[in-house]
Amino acid sequence: MKTLKDVISLKFKTSESEGVIFHGEGQQGDYITLELKKAKLVLNLNLGSNQLGSIYGHTSVLTGSLLDDHHWHSIIIERHGRNINLTLDRHMQHFRTNGEFDYLDLDYEITFGGMPFSGKPSSNSRKNFKGCMESINYNGNNITDLAKRKKLEPSNVGNLSFSCVEPHTVPVFFNATSFLEVPGRPSQDLFSVSFLFRTWNPNGLLVFSNFAEDLGNVEIDISEGKVSVHINVTQVKKNRIDISS
Repeated sequence: MKTLKDVISLKFKTSESEGVIFHGEGQQGDYITLELKKAKLVLNLNLGSNQLGSIYGHTSVLTGSLLDDHHWHSIIIERHGRNINLTLDRHMQHFRTNGEFDYLDLDYEITFGGMPFSGKPSSNSRKNFKGCMESINYNGNNITDLAKRKKLEPSNVGNLSFSCVEPHTVPVFFNATSFLEVPGRPSQDLFSVSFLFRTWNPNGLLVFSNFAEDLGNVEIDISEGKVSVHINVTQVKKNRIDISS
């Protein structure tokens, strides 16, 4: 395939911070790879370099963060020659690729969810995508539908299931007056708590607990958009510890 224009779109959700979303390459040295790295989206694109090294086509663009949150995210890549629009969740980033070439030359297949082992050092260090994708559209072809109806020829569909397993988490919604109280654990000298939260409010109390025998308390709150931990200990001189992040 030698294309001047490309439109690639899909939706994904995952709990993994690393993984190849799609990849294609050609014998001329052209390639396009979209992957998650450290829960950010990275697009690597090369429309061609020459052997003399005077034309260097590799282009890398980073967008988004914390994309391993079990929520659906939408991606649209629109390319016309060297001009690229990369849209993640309606946030568009425009850039031009390096080099002097306008066509993307892909001799081999395009793979979604991983990349084939090519013997190159880059291919065996990259993880396959783990999660769900839907509405995969490549230059007008509905890849998801074609894969489901086994209409992709030639194709190598691995261990896919055409359903998305939801994580077994139960969210709790709090309004301005509600709270959740659970029993403490007396005679334990360890206090441990972990949770995920999402809020649009810059201030609010997340966790509060008194220690037994009036030894003090611990408080976790959001103040001006920052998470703070306050530990009050009554029986020592330095009786308050404050940690902010």
